[in-house]
Amino acid sequence: MRLLDANLAHYAAVIERTIGKSVADMPGAGAAGGLGAGLHAFLGARLRPGTEIVMAAVEMDRVVEDADLVITGEGRLDGQTIHGKTPIGVASVAQRRGKPVIAIAGSLGQGFEAVYDHGIAAVFSVLPRPCTLAEALVEGADNLRDAARNIAATLKIGGF
Repeated sequence: MRLLDANLAHYAAVIERTIGKSVADMPGAGAAGGLGAGLHAFLGARLRPGTEIVMAAVEMDRVVEDADLVITGEGRLDGQTIHGKTPIGVASVAQRRGKPVIAIAGSLGQGFEAVYDHGIAAVFSVLPRPCTLAEALVEGADNLRDAARNIAATLKIGGF
């Protein structure tokens, strides 16, 4: 990581020295090994968060409009999820429409609770027991089905 960071810093310094554009502190400039920085500096590209692009591409506002409940998911929810990952983009759209959001994840990592402050009302892991990643992948469809069934039963109990 240190070598990559040093190389990106050098790349940003060369861009600024050569063409006078500062990309060192631009969000997204370091993505894909500095591809964002190059696209902005040399081609004038406007960098946007990936979730913003995905939400527009799938017309999430329209999709959520008539929903009673929004369910989103990710392989792993953790403290990094709030920093531009898809479940937070989905929750943001749902919040604007006043829709509750449930997140389903393959696993829950350290700091996953931060999602509660970003529009996700409930979080469920699909893993019924500790296991290896290989086991989780083999059992993925069954585990997801069982988790969805349990969520549906919980919603039914609550009268949703």
